[in-house]
Amino acid sequence: MFLSVFDVFKIGIGPSSSHTMGPMSAANRFLDLILSSDWPRPANAAVASIKSSLHGSLAFTGIGHGTGRAVILGLMGERPDQVDPDRMDDIIETVERTGRITPPGHPAYDFQPKTDLVFDKKVPLPGHANGMSFSAFDRDGRLLLKRVYYSIGGGFVVTDTELEAMKASKAKPGGVKVPYPFSTARQMLEMAQRSGLSIAQMKRANEECSMSREELDEGLDRIWAAMKSCIDRGLTGGGILPGGLKVRRRAAMIHDKLQEEWRSNKVNPLLANDWLSVYAMAVNEENAAGGRVVTSPTNGAAGVVPATIRYYLHFHDDADHHGIRDYLLTAAAIGGIIKFNASISGAEVGCQGEVGSASAMAAAGLAAVMGGTPEQIENAAEIALEHHLGMTCDPIAGLVQVPCIERNALGAVKAVTAASLAIKGDGQHFVPLDACIETMRQTGVDMHDKYKETSTGGLAVNVVEC
Repeated sequence: MFLSVFDVFKIGIGPSSSHTMGPMSAANRFLDLILSSDWPRPANAAVASIKSSLHGSLAFTGIGHGTGRAVILGLMGERPDQVDPDRMDDIIETVERTGRITPPGHPAYDFQPKTDLVFDKKVPLPGHANGMSFSAFDRDGRLLLKRVYYSIGGGFVVTDTELEAMKASKAKPGGVKVPYPFSTARQMLEMAQRSGLSIAQMKRANEECSMSREELDEGLDRIWAAMKSCIDRGLTGGGILPGGLKVRRRAAMIHDKLQEEWRSNKVNPLLANDWLSVYAMAVNEENAAGGRVVTSPTNGAAGVVPATIRYYLHFHDDADHHGIRDYLLTAAAIGGIIKFNASISGAEVGCQGEVGSASAMAAAGLAAVMGGTPEQIENAAEIALEHHLGMTCDPIAGLVQVPCIERNALGAVKAVTAASLAIKGDGQHFVPLDACIETMRQTGVDMHDKYKETSTGGLAVNVVEC
């Protein structure tokens, strides 16, 4: 099992990796398929129009997550890591006004968003809660091509056949050949003990099978630069978040107060927690506004990892860019294990799979740069994940705002606490990380669908919308 650090950390846009970035990428894939020879194209047939339908969680909370907008942008050829957030409204307005999509390299296709983009809440697709289909028709309305895609969390998109192959591969690991192919925490610890390497060093060795050391370091630095930029934008942004809940952005105001305290040397026993919280909130307010973010491992949980890295730089005198690289590699190793053995998707397992996974990754990364052994790092990840077990995903109005923004702040606080507890121990602990991950998976299976990103239970129905 090998999942690259750049699969775990992907630059994209808000507000959701599974509901925004995934559908945009699926639309990109469908456009690429149309131009390819990978389907039986009838003689003299030409695609004239495209239709799309969203199912399951994408249908129930897609409006609040900007899923429809993402599909339109994707069908216009825009990609999550390249689209300009400042141009998105104009692109969508053009499609709505003309009823045409004009992706680069393609002829224009008919696409009326009001009728050709369906939020189907009645018919779920069988493979995953985040299902969607794209269909292409000729001028006479004859169906030429149809594909089903699933957005499986963290911006990952697969077809229905690819999803089945992934499920089968659980029993037959394959893919990229790497020197340290751990798929469980136990294997990771055993390989670390035999090799004498840290988790970050093993992860680096795996990554360098596919790229040079310079390319890896440049990529890691680019990921952190995007995270830092997101924090900085969030710390200066103000006003009301979009979506109708009238949620005020608070990070800038809190940041100003913290700076005043810092300059005045006032005693604040919660100072570190306050800085952690404001960094995390800044990221998730920026995400809720549809800005540029990094999946960590998802958009809904994007604030936890950057907040703890910024905390590391703020409060640790020996912090440097080498430490940030080791942090990201270690966090990605833990994220890959969680994704392979359970899920990082709120639509599959609730928020324990999003903020819980992010907190475990952050705790591991922080423990690593604090000098932790592999056993202490694994312990840190387990502590953080264990205390998110059972957490539901119940966003009010389907927006990644309440409780998501504050939940990232608390996830970051738990991550730092978990890392500190683990570092003060010797790595020996009662519950293995693998057992905790399996418990999270089982809990997700048992969890009612109304608590898994459908906004049909929990806070989403018990708080009156304004």
